[in-house]
Amino acid sequence: MRAVWSFWSRPFEAGTGRTWRHPLHHLLAWGLSLPAARRHYPETMLVTDAVGKKLLVDMLGLQFSSVSTELECLKGADPQWWALGKLVAYGLQDRPFVHIDTDVFLWKPLPQEMNDAPVLAQCPEYFHRDSGRGSRAINDAFRRCGEALPVEWEWALSRDHTYFREENCGIVGGCRVDFLQHYATTATDLILNPRYRAAWAAVSHKCNMAVEQFFLAACVDFHRHHPASPFRGVRVNYLFPSWDETVNPNCAAKVGFTHLLGDSKASPAVGRRLEDRVRRDDPGYFRICERVAGRAARRM
Repeated sequence: MRAVWSFWSRPFEAGTGRTWRHPLHHLLAWGLSLPAARRHYPETMLVTDAVGKKLLVDMLGLQFSSVSTELECLKGADPQWWALGKLVAYGLQDRPFVHIDTDVFLWKPLPQEMNDAPVLAQCPEYFHRDSGRGSRAINDAFRRCGEALPVEWEWALSRDHTYFREENCGIVGGCRVDFLQHYATTATDLILNPRYRAAWAAVSHKCNMAVEQFFLAACVDFHRHHPASPFRGVRVNYLFPSWDETVNPNCAAKVGFTHLLGDSKASPAVGRRLEDRVRRDDPGYFRICERVAGRAARRM
């Protein structure tokens, strides 16, 4: 299985999404995430743009098996759509893979049932249909503009369920790369296609989670049951069966998995632990990160 990371530099530079307390901590996280996973998955891939390659490969010296600058295709895209870089990276894959967020550290290999899964994700998340997560707001905006959403999206919202599911994509991937390509390229087109510009303008905020995580769950459920789908029978396996187990430190330690979720990246305590760990494990890399982060601060 190939381990994949993505880095679209424009959202990082614009400070969109959940950000690190200090740019140094972002650089240090790369120096933990890549080596940790590479011990279990020697084939590694970075999907980035030219600026990202310069930072991560040329300046920091991170060593991936392969590097793609395919995210140059997003030069004109709105950086508020920070999930776009991940979606493009998913769609590029031509063999079983696991995409790993930079704030995720695999201290142990994934269980074999995850490596063999058609689709894998970190855990399921459930939200009330009126939670404001975005899927219904998007549906309403597209309908007002006379545009149709993908059939999987409309099918998922047509079900009379109080709660809907999203797939947490701290890690995501699987062996059914044909299905994952379909999901990722459809989601990418949904964001980038000019015909949908008016519909997106009618949505109050960029619903990254809905397009990445809700739509993945919708695709899994739709195609698993559809008798004529080429992806019939596709299923998703989870590293954690619930959100509660994901955030339980004992459960995370048992499987050897750390995900610095949400605002934890901005925690001073997390920043100090990250600095201490990298300074101890790879002092040379730590000094490089200090120099690079220092130069970036002076330019600001």
